[in-house]
Amino acid sequence: MSRIERPEDLTVWQKAHQFVLNIYEITKKFPSNEQFGLTAQLRKSSVSIPANIAEGSKRQYTKELIQFLHVAKGSLSESEYYIRLAKDLGYVSSKDFEGLFNQSDEVGRMLAGLIKSLRVRKSRG
Repeated sequence: MSRIERPEDLTVWQKAHQFVLNIYEITKKFPSNEQFGLTAQLRKSSVSIPANIAEGSKRQYTKELIQFLHVAKGSLSESEYYIRLAKDLGYVSSKDFEGLFNQSDEVGRMLAGLIKSLRVRKSRG
């Protein structure tokens, strides 16, 4: 696979970035005593998703890109747990919870599809 010159041109990166922006907007409403707890954890895990897509896209080998995409998937799963916890604690409305989970589901499916596509391309190449 040729290197990706601009990761932000990837739809999966764009969707992950929008997910992060939405996380930041929603966590502004969290209690101030969560600033260094759940707010920080959720923001960190969500930022890790597009960051790992970007970092992996600049690696020399497809195998490395795939590894970073798996890390992004792990960060997505971590974010999903924090979103669920925030909902259960009453920090996130049901509507916001559903919206974030729909976004995370879409990003997850896109990551899985990209990984599958890269593996097929790698095995042929």
